[in-house]
This record gives sequence, structure tokens and C-alpha cells, in this order.
Amino acid sequence: MTKTARPRIARLNTTDADFDARLADLLAWESVSDAGVKQTVETVIADIRQRGDAALIDYTARFDHWQPENAAALELDQRRLSEALERIPSAQRQALETAAERIRAYAEHQRLQGWEITDAEGNLLGQKVTPLDRVGLYVPGGKAAYPSSVLMNALPAKVAGVPELVMVVPTPGGELNELVLAAAAIAGVDRAFAVGGAQAVAALAYGTETVPACDKIVGPGNIYVATAKRALFGQVGIDMVAGPSEILILCDGLTNPDWIAMDLFSQAEHDEDAQSILIAWDADYLDQVSASIERLLPQMERSEIIAQALSARGALILARDQDQAAEVANRIAPEHLELSVAEPQVLAEKIRHAGAIFMGRYTAEALGDYCAGPNHVLPTSRTARFSSPLGVYDFQKRSSLIMASAAGAAALAETASALARGEGLTAHARSAEYRDGGRD
Repeated sequence: MTKTARPRIARLNTTDADFDARLADLLAWESVSDAGVKQTVETVIADIRQRGDAALIDYTARFDHWQPENAAALELDQRRLSEALERIPSAQRQALETAAERIRAYAEHQRLQGWEITDAEGNLLGQKVTPLDRVGLYVPGGKAAYPSSVLMNALPAKVAGVPELVMVVPTPGGELNELVLAAAAIAGVDRAFAVGGAQAVAALAYGTETVPACDKIVGPGNIYVATAKRALFGQVGIDMVAGPSEILILCDGLTNPDWIAMDLFSQAEHDEDAQSILIAWDADYLDQVSASIERLLPQMERSEIIAQALSARGALILARDQDQAAEVANRIAPEHLELSVAEPQVLAEKIRHAGAIFMGRYTAEALGDYCAGPNHVLPTSRTARFSSPLGVYDFQKRSSLIMASAAGAAALAETASALARGEGLTAHARSAEYRDGGRD
């Protein structure tokens, strides 16, 4: 962008009569694609299902602009992943290994455990926890490559005990990203394929002659990938259909305004649809942050994207006080929430809806993106109201355990029979009655 260009970031005040309407307009985001994208994705899915590897090869040539010799050429063997780990600079390898260690350590605390109890009649009741058999991991590879996404998606799966993790990554022009492959080696990816787009998602869902069918697909992607994940849910599990990246900052006006401006930039630089919002209860401080934005923006490599994102979906909001700011935060239900205040843990008690909460002036959201430990795959577009960050539990499933004793079967039969007959399900009733020892 030119030095004279400035983002037209919205200014809102909670006391304004139209605040609720303006906030709703600001937050509005339609995560589903248009009819044209849906039709394209449906065609791709049907083609992959019908022609398998042949369709994958054709779509790779069409969309990634390189021609695989055969289906085997799409697979990256373990030696190639290990070579990437050896090739990258030592500082990058150390950073990946440090991040992986922290992510793995955090994930270890999330592992679900089975349990059993025995009731008064001697019936055993419980829960059995088992990992998914095979998980597919989609890694973006278009505008940018994200080795951090590999670590965040793969490591919880491995901690959960998933025996086979299959990675797909687009390779425009046939170019492989060494950092992504190195991250895959560190994270323990079992198989990797140089395919992307809706065709890769369909291959992971249905399987082809070369790509194995998976039980769940995780990882972010473009609108075609998101549309394919939504279309295939039910055939295969998915993590979520993610929208653009978001950050909401609550600040008491005592944090360096340059820090806050840069935190807003950190999400706005993802793409033009990203959302960055600051809420403060000091009007002068909002002016200070606005001045920091104008001064620092020309220094950013992705300044045009940041300016467009801030102009389209950004906002500086003046609240009455900290309590009202928390109320607005709960309405927004952001992906990332920074509490840049004197007593962040106290304020955090008032937050009900947020993907991840970053507490204190020194806790930049960027730390969570890479190496703090908690997962950076988070609910967006207000879905934090009912969903949670990706974790080990997303790669485990629960089975109920029931084992009736003779006495327990007799004790439960009367209740089961009465309810079953009330529903008109006689076979259910008699099935229970046969075990009570008193009826034929």
C-alpha cells in the first residue's frame, strides 16, 4: 500500500442507539460457499469417488500445475520427510522441536481415561476410551505454508494413540515446502501425499487405490476445502468448518498502544476477511491505538492485506467499563481473546465464550499460534459459544460399558419392561423380562 493509504477502521460506542445493529453487521460472516463453489466441490467429490487415483492425477495437473507420472508419485515417503528435517536451518529445527515438545506436553494432560463402577445390584457400568484408527490431516499450501498447523493437528492425534496419520498438502508447481515436511517428520506423520483441494478431502473420505480412507479429517484450508469437509461430514468426521481468523482485545488503557496495534495486525495479516477488534473503556486510549496503527502499518510486509481487513471487519469499540466490555466479548465469542488488563485472571472469570484466552499484557496471541502449548485450532465465527479448541479428545471416542449381574437383570427388568410396553415395543419388554428369572 502507499504511505498515504490508511485503514478505515470502524469506531463504535456501546452507548450509541445503533450499537447492537452495527456490532451484528460487523460480526456477520457466511462461512458456507456460494452455489458455484458448491457445484464445483460436488463434481470433484463425485469424480474422486468414481475414478480414484486417475481423478487425483488430473486435478493435480489442473490445479497445482504439475503432472504426476502416476499415483505413486503423489506419495512422499518417510525418507523425504526425514531429509527435509536435516535440510532446514538448525534454528528452524530447534524452534519446531521446542514447539512440538510444548504442544505434546500440554496434550498429555487432555487424554481421556476409561472408567468402571459397580452399582448396588452388582451391575458393571463404565466407559471405554479408544483412539480413532486413521486420521487425515489437511495442511494448507497455497498462499502460505503452515508447519505450525502440522504440529497442532498431528501431535494431539498421536498423544491420543491414533496408529495412522495421513497428511495431504497441495504443492503448487510441484514445489514442496521443507518446513512443512520437517514438521511432519517431528510430529510422527505416517503417510504423506502431495495433493490438495477438495479432491484431497474427498480422497481422505472415500479412499482411492493409493490414498487410504480415514475416519476423521482435520486441518484448515480454503473455501473449497471447507466446503468439501462440510459436504462429507457423516461419511467422515471433521474437526470444524473454520471461518477467517479473529482476535478480540480487551484493554484497560495501560498497555503500550504499539503492542496492541501489532496484536491487531497479527490476525489481520492472515487475509482480507480476518477480524481484529479492540474494546477499551478509555476514549483517549482508542485514539492512541489508532495513531499507532497509522504509524506502524506502512512497516508491515502485508500492509495492504492488513489495511483491507481492518477496513472491512475491524473495529475500535468504546465500552462503559470493564464489566460491559466482558459482556460484549461474550456476545462476540471470539476465536482469540486477549485480556490486556491489570488483573486478567479476575476478568477471565467473567468470560463464558472464547476459543483461547490470553491473559496479561505480556501474553501476545502469537505465542499461542506457535509454541505456548495449547492448540491453535480454535472455533471461529461465534462458534465458541458451543465448541472448543482441537485437542486429544477429538481423536478419541467413547464406548459405554454395561454388564448386568443376574440380580441386576432382575431388578432392572421391571423398569425396562414398563417403559418398553408403554412405547408399544413388546419385543424390548420381553427381552428384558426373559432375564428376570420370573417370566417365560
